[in-house]
This record gives sequence, C-alpha cells and structure tokens, in this order.
Amino acid sequence: MTDHDHLAGRRAVCRRRRCAALIAAGVLLPLPVLTGCSEDDREASVAASQDIAPAPRGDLKNGGTLRWAVDAMPGTLNAFQSDADATTARIAGAVLPSMFTIDASGRPQRNADFLDAADISTRDPKQVVTYKINPKARWSDGTAITAADFVAQWTALRGKNNAYWTARNAGYDRIGKVAQGANAHEVKVTFARPYADWRSLFTPLYPKSVMGSANAFNDGAREQLKVGAGPFLVQKRDAREGRVILVRNPRWWGDPAKLKRIVLQSLPGDKRAAALAEGSVDVAAVDQIAAKRVASARRPAGSGSPADGHAGPQGTRAGARTDAKAAAAENTALRGYTIRKALEPAYTQLALNGSSGPLADDRVRRAVARALDRQALADTVLKPLDLPSKPLGSHLLMAGQYGYADHSAALGDQDSGAAKALLADAGWKSDGADHQQAGEKPGAPAPGGRAYEDGDGRPDDRYAEDGYRDDSAEDGPDGSDDRNPARAGRGHAGAPGRGDRPAAAEAPLSFTGAVGSEVQQSALLRQSASFYKQAAASEKADADGDTGTAAYAKYKRYKKRAAEALGAAERVETGQTGQLPGSGGHPGARHAAVERAADAAAAPQPADGKTSRVAAVKKNGRPLTLRFVLPDGAGSEQLRTVGRRIASMLGKIGVQTSLQRVSDASYFQDHIASGDYDLALYSWPGTAYPATDARPIYAKPQPAPDGSLTVEQNYTRVGTDHIDQLFDQAASELDEGASHTLVAQADARIWAAAGSIPLYQRPELVATKKSLANVGAFGFATPRFQDIGYRK
Repeated sequence: MTDHDHLAGRRAVCRRRRCAALIAAGVLLPLPVLTGCSEDDREASVAASQDIAPAPRGDLKNGGTLRWAVDAMPGTLNAFQSDADATTARIAGAVLPSMFTIDASGRPQRNADFLDAADISTRDPKQVVTYKINPKARWSDGTAITAADFVAQWTALRGKNNAYWTARNAGYDRIGKVAQGANAHEVKVTFARPYADWRSLFTPLYPKSVMGSANAFNDGAREQLKVGAGPFLVQKRDAREGRVILVRNPRWWGDPAKLKRIVLQSLPGDKRAAALAEGSVDVAAVDQIAAKRVASARRPAGSGSPADGHAGPQGTRAGARTDAKAAAAENTALRGYTIRKALEPAYTQLALNGSSGPLADDRVRRAVARALDRQALADTVLKPLDLPSKPLGSHLLMAGQYGYADHSAALGDQDSGAAKALLADAGWKSDGADHQQAGEKPGAPAPGGRAYEDGDGRPDDRYAEDGYRDDSAEDGPDGSDDRNPARAGRGHAGAPGRGDRPAAAEAPLSFTGAVGSEVQQSALLRQSASFYKQAAASEKADADGDTGTAAYAKYKRYKKRAAEALGAAERVETGQTGQLPGSGGHPGARHAAVERAADAAAAPQPADGKTSRVAAVKKNGRPLTLRFVLPDGAGSEQLRTVGRRIASMLGKIGVQTSLQRVSDASYFQDHIASGDYDLALYSWPGTAYPATDARPIYAKPQPAPDGSLTVEQNYTRVGTDHIDQLFDQAASELDEGASHTLVAQADARIWAAAGSIPLYQRPELVATKKSLANVGAFGFATPRFQDIGYRK
C-alpha cells in the first residue's frame, strides 16, 4: 500500500503519539480470477509478520543510492509536534538515537548502538530506571550523547511548560526527575508514578540544542536537523523537488551504512505504478493493482503483436506497434521489481458512533456487530494476497504480536438470530417475515438482467462500485457501449430510442419505500457490473495490448457483461421495467432525481440463490436506518466495497443503511472527528505499548466546561469507567505478565461495549528492486537503515 495517508494526509506514525490517524482501507478489491499477486508464477507465501529479503551485510555492496517513495514531504522534522507524519518518523529512525527498537513480534529491544544497559534499578519507594549510554555514542557535531540530552527532552515533553508546542506528553508526565548518575554516560530517571511502558521514552532522542528551549523546539527542527546521531544525516530538505536527502554519517560508530545515500521522494499513491514502470523509484508501498502489474510483467509475452490480429489502416497498425513497444519497455522495467508483502501492524475497524441516536443503545450496537461476517470481510481483502485472513480478535495487539489473544468472545460470534433478538429487546421489531418475492424463482435473473455465460452463474458475494461507465474506444461496432440493450437498434416495445439513456425516476428507490426486491435487484446488478469491470481491467492489463491473446478476449467479454448489468440496473432504478415501482404513478415520481442508487441504501443480499425480502425493523413506526459515511476518492474503492458488504449484512437483520460518500479531504475532520456519522470505516496502527497508546482511543468521553465532550481520539464516543481503570492499572503495573493481563481485560471490555469492531489486519505491499536486501514490508520491526543495500 501507500504510506496510508489517504484521509487528509493523516496517519499515526509515532508510538507515543497515535495522532488522529485514520488509515483508509481502500485497497485490494477482489477480482474474479485473482488468487494472489500473480498466477502462473506466484511467489511462495511469506511469513505474515515481515518480508524484507534478509541478507547478511557481507553479501551487500558498499555504496549506491536508494530512492524511496513517501506520501508527502514531512510537515516537520520534530517527531513530537502535532504535524509530524510518517515521513517524519522514517527520517527520525535513520538519523536520531532510538533507545529501544521494535522487533518483528512487536516487542521492544534495547538498542546496543546507544545503550549498554537499561533496567529498572529500583521499584520501591519509587520506580527508577538507570540508562547506561554507549560511550561511543555522539552527535554529528562531535559532542557526546549525555544525561543532559535526556534532561532537556524530559523538560520539553513533561507538559509543564505550555511554551513547548508538543503533541503529547504520555509517559514523560509521569517522570519526577531526570539526573546524571555516576558519570555523564549514566542517566537515572525517577518516576513520580510507576510506568510500565518506560521503554517507549527517549525514542527518538533529540539533542539538547533542539530540546533546550521552547523556540528551538518549536522552530529549530521543523525544516532541518543540523545535528543527528544515526547511521545517516539529513543533508537537504528540498521542498521544490519534493524530496529529503539522507547521507552517511561520517561520525557513526556502529556498523557503517551500506548505502551512500537515501532519497525520500514525495510520490502520491496514484503515481507510483507509473514511477515503477519508468524505473524512477527503488522502493514504494503500493496497492494491489500496482502489485499485480509488477507480477504480470514477469509472464511470457503472448503470441503475436497487437497489430497482427486485426486488419486495419496502416496508421492504426503503426500506433499499435508503438503501444506494443511502450508496453514491452514498461514490462522490462517492472521485471526488475518484486513485491514484498506482510500483515501491516494496523487494523481496519467498523466504528459505531454511540453518542446519540439508535447506536447510543448498546443493544443496537451489539446487534450490528453480531450481524457481521468478519471472516468474509477478511477473506475479501487478504485471501487474494495469500496472507492469513483470520479476523483480528483484539483492539490492542496484532496477530503474531507477543501477548496477542482473541477476545471477541466477549461480544459473541456472528449470529443473525441473536442480533434480531437484541434489536427486539431494544424495541426495534419487524412487522413482516422474510419471504421470497411472489412470481420469482430461486436463482432467476433479476428483471432486466440476463443469464451469465460460460457457466459463470450469478455473481458471488462481492459488492459493486456504482456508476460504472467505460468510455474507452472499444465500444461496439455500432458505437454503443452495450450498457442498454434497448440502444443502438436493439430496442423493444416501449424502450427508449437509439442512443437514449432511460429517463431518471425522481427518487432513488430506497427513498420511495421500495426497499425490497427492486432495490435488491438494482444493487445486485450494480454489484455484477463492478465485479466484471474489475475482471475486465485485470485481463486488459494482462493482455498488454495484444488483442490476439486469451486475456484480451476475456477482457472484451467481461467488459460487455459489466455494461449490460449496469444498463439493467439503470432500467430498474428509473422505472423502465413495467412491474416495478417507478413506472407510472409510483410515489417516487414526486421526489428528487435518482443519483447513486447503490449508495443511497443497501438492501439485503440474497442467500442460497434466492431473492428474498427482509422486512425493516421499526420502532414507533420508524425504520432503523443508519448513516454509513465513506470517503469518495479513487483510492478508497476497497473501503466502499467493504462498506457495501457490511450494509448488506445489516440488511439481513432488517437494519437499513444510507451510504453517504464524502470527499477524502473532509472525511476525517468534518465527519469522523466531529461525530457526524453513524457507521464509518477507518484504521488504527498497532503499537508495542498498548497501555499508553491505546488509552486515548478508547477512553470514556468527559464533559468539558462548555458542555461539549472531550473525546481525545475516541471518535466512537463509546467508553466506560471500567475500561479507563484497566488502562490506568496496566500502565502502572511493572510486572510484565500482570500488565498484559490487564490489557487483555481492557480489550474484552472494549469488545463488549461494541463501539469499535476490528475487521482485519491490513496488508502491507511494497515494491522493491530485486537487487535490494533488508527492505520491504517491515511489519512491526524497526528498520535497520545501515543494513539496507544492494546485493553484490
């Protein structure tokens, strides 16, 4: 994936500072023929936690430049400021001291380059941690790293001086004193309150010259770091070129960096596939489409050339030859890359806003949660990548992380019956029974639809991206786009004339009370259209412009099916099917014009091939309808796909959903943070320090003096005093086992509160040059920048 700054550039990057970090899950849309990043020559499955092509340092060349794509230029080079981002964290990891790093299992490990020892030396009457600094450790200006640097950082981050514009003071606010020990290389940190996550502190460590005064802290390290102490240093921050250049630190005392230079290049996610094809970047997090393109470049070229399969004007053949040459050059460049993949230490959740409305009732939240088939959602995203697709069972620890356990039993497994009972107990009851629509046969095509060829049958349980229109040049010979069989001479009695789109009804069917089979038929047809659209795109990419290949033939067939399914959906929605609402005197004729009918409401998904109606649950005569807010950007397509699947699952228990698409730029600030939603999808990163980092995400909102709620980062507004107490106890418990037990108890209570439902751990896909080692999908592990290099 990209660095996952899809939502207004926001990302949790620092384990002390899980800043409002919504990571859109818009990746990995399933395709009919995809079972991984490649087919014929699929790479072997890798360990779920990390994939970095490990190699001994002796096998690597000395020298070389690594061009590493990042989402954006860093907002600041000070990792403790509110606008620090993923690029800030990456730079800090390469150029500044880290007292503890994180291993692949998510456990902190002492960094021997900076510390000879670090332990709790005293527990009573107060906790004291003694750090013994490696005497070789020094800043790039030649001065030694000493206790004075620790004192300055604590003073800046403890939260006692508002002149320091700090983002968060967690942990530092528990320290009572930082002082030099037996010598300048020994530091004694005395805590006023016990702190289990003490290993999270002083990473990264900035020099006293940055932390020693508020002015230096606020402005001195925003655009430059004059002094560092890592294997690399910041040579230049070039805002005009959108890049930060790191070079070897000549005063580095540890294993020397293999690379001579690292160039962090600002490169948006939608431009990375092109950059890979040009060979202008060496490492880039990518989405599944780009990953598949890299994999497909390794396949043998199809027989013939694009010009051989069709007779035509010479200019057309010449153009085809030019396109074929360009495609061949692109494939040559892409063959130099491989895809590294792992489970990212981040998870996608369904957030339920419990501040008001129906979801303020915990019974309704639990009913929504128990309607979800989390396994199906995880399979949709992870199975195509050969990554473990078991749903995540914890809010606080990732799968494979030390101490991980599944606590979802505190809420209960998927159970539609139990969900309906919870709704009924809350007063939301159905006034009708599920039944098959009269006059319809199980498995029959929806009105206006068609049977599928080649034994495909009806589409499987995937959900559509609405409004598909393919304006490519490969339309039918009569100029039609195959969307509406009534067009281009294929009309029937009462159908629109040639070239005419069906007239729009004046309201989406879902807003006119037509929430049964007609909305369902429309949704299924749009689902089918999206399904085949994705298949067409995949086959077209595989064909590489060669119209004589089997892939190109499949592309044409899938494209036609997508167009026909969408055309049928439009006729259902616009009342052009006589037996459905919308034709004649249906009440919908009095409402607003139809737009994005598939997003307007989600109807129940048929089970076992039957088209069924699930009556909406109602209370005081009003149906239970939840507003599901999703981002509208191109990079969020997978998020919307998952959202539609969830909406359909809720439809099966009689809960209606109104899907509202909003701009990516407004998704976080105007909707998630402000609480303007009922349901939403966003992601949180994992952490090695859940007792500290996760507390503000699940803390009970507290009333502010002005009557508003202080929610910290708990955007679901669901919390309890008990959860807060468990976090506080875990953060103060110095016995590691006991602290883990308290974290587990907190996780179980979070599940029971049903404000946040973890769905799946996100995949991490990184394209790297094949010749590179010790870089790729790092998972939890802190990169060792000095060990990254090119093989000999």
